[in-house]
Amino acid sequence: MSKYKKLSHVIYKCEYHIVWVPKYRLRILKGEIKELLAHDLRMLSEWKKSEVIELNIQPDHIYLLISVPPKLSISNLMGILKGKLAIKIFKSYPQLKKKLYWGNHFWARGYFVSTVGLDSEMIKR
Repeated sequence: MSKYKKLSHVIYKCEYHIVWVPKYRLRILKGEIKELLAHDLRMLSEWKKSEVIELNIQPDHIYLLISVPPKLSISNLMGILKGKLAIKIFKSYPQLKKKLYWGNHFWARGYFVSTVGLDSEMIKR
């Protein structure tokens, strides 16, 4: 894997740390749900031409280190990931939708994102 990636008019290295949690930070991301999420996160990322560098699913949060092309905004990517994953989880586990605290929302609102940057010396080189 090359350090930098190319599109037709850009060379880029856009990597982001992203963390998000289920609603009420319930410790539900384990077992079959964890496996489903891991598989589908990689599949959706690939569909959006992004590369999962590191994925860590804990019972109460997901940590993702991902390389994203500059033409895709992080807010769009997160809307796709959280939306598609919630739909898939509720279809696969309909008993979750029956609990009062879920409603139609699996994930808590919002997420944390931070860039993985370069210092000025590296950019000059």
